[in-house]
Amino acid sequence: MKPWGGRFLEPTDPQIEDFTASIEIDKRLFAYDIMGSIAYAEMLERIGILSEAERKKIVKALEEIKEEIETGRFKFSNELEDIHMHVERRLVEKIGETGNKLHTGRSRNEQISLDVRMFLKDELREIECELVRLMGSILEKAEKYKDLSMPGYTHMRKAQIVPFGHYMLSFYYMFKRDRERIKLAISQADAMPLGTGALAGSTIPIDREYLRERLGFSRLTENSMDTASDRDFVLDATYALSVLMVHLSRLSEDLIIFSTEEFSFFRLPDRLLTGSSLMPHKKNPDALELIRGRTARVISDLFSLLVLLKALPSTYNRDLQEDKEPLFHALSVAKSSISIMRLCIEGLEINREGIENALKTGYIEATELAEYLVLKGLPFREAHRLVGTIIKECDRRKISLKDLQINELKSFSSLFDEDVYEFMDPLMIVKKRMTYGGASYDGVVKQIEEERVYLSS
Repeated sequence: MKPWGGRFLEPTDPQIEDFTASIEIDKRLFAYDIMGSIAYAEMLERIGILSEAERKKIVKALEEIKEEIETGRFKFSNELEDIHMHVERRLVEKIGETGNKLHTGRSRNEQISLDVRMFLKDELREIECELVRLMGSILEKAEKYKDLSMPGYTHMRKAQIVPFGHYMLSFYYMFKRDRERIKLAISQADAMPLGTGALAGSTIPIDREYLRERLGFSRLTENSMDTASDRDFVLDATYALSVLMVHLSRLSEDLIIFSTEEFSFFRLPDRLLTGSSLMPHKKNPDALELIRGRTARVISDLFSLLVLLKALPSTYNRDLQEDKEPLFHALSVAKSSISIMRLCIEGLEINREGIENALKTGYIEATELAEYLVLKGLPFREAHRLVGTIIKECDRRKISLKDLQINELKSFSSLFDEDVYEFMDPLMIVKKRMTYGGASYDGVVKQIEEERVYLSS
């Protein structure tokens, strides 16, 4: 008989049972459901609903059920819908009528909220740890090549010279923000819902504070009606994961582009690449492409949750059963993608010659040349126009800015002197930058030191 069977005149149609069942999705929450039930049994003893002997009997049986599930001996059925009913039915089978006391003052509405919150906190902490390892790998790579400069791009066109370490740190800081978002998502999930019932609490004196402390939550949920339908913590987590995946996708895109034969800045080791079934010469960055592709699916997980919640009436509705599949998927994809990206960063080989050759073309020192004139007293807009005119002449002659003799430069402006060549030297450009957060060697070294402290905290 169903837990609600007393009200109904006929059994549930098997098609309805199959359609409404969520056990194939939520059975992975079994450990958290049992953990919550053990704590709840202890609380019921404290308030006099269970005797000590009954509590011990229930706890022992719940631990046995957990072992049955872990070892694959537990039988799941759509007839019992969800993980809560499976555990409760098995409990009653094992210890009889005493098992029916466990659900006193409790609703599956609050149980699923509890289970997902505990599960999510653990999963997000694992993802945070994976992310910290990736960030550490980025710092290692930035430090190893801290004396290397490379072209920086805007609109995928050469823009200015930057240290390679500064380039790598640009992704590090994206992931640093992601870490903070994940920590915030953990704190948003860290509210204990047990004791709020289906939507109104209970006349039974449920000791919520004991449950909060026993289950390791920092605070209690504050409104029973809101608790029944609150999935903001799921949205927060999925949003954080979506932004993280966007950042992983952007880094994937850069690694894919800069490891092409056309750029040849980077090389990925063969163990991280795949081949072609037709073309013998191909080495394809499929893993990076899949990170890029799976980002779309995680973003879709976020959108599906937003659409799921956007027009629900207050308190619990069965629609909320559909929140777990997109959440579980987003967590799984993010965790595996971070791990793969760490392998790519650690295995990344840098082609100094290819990068240094790229610095010789594209008038990449043009901005610094304009700043040279500004420091000599020329207004920036006039300096910008003048350097553009010089580049137009270089284009016509098919030479670089550094190929111009000093007398040729002076023909454009008397402000040019021999020291101008220092301003166009790639090494000196990155050494001269003074702006906080700017692309300088000293800035890279200082930030690496600071961020090592951050990662260790």
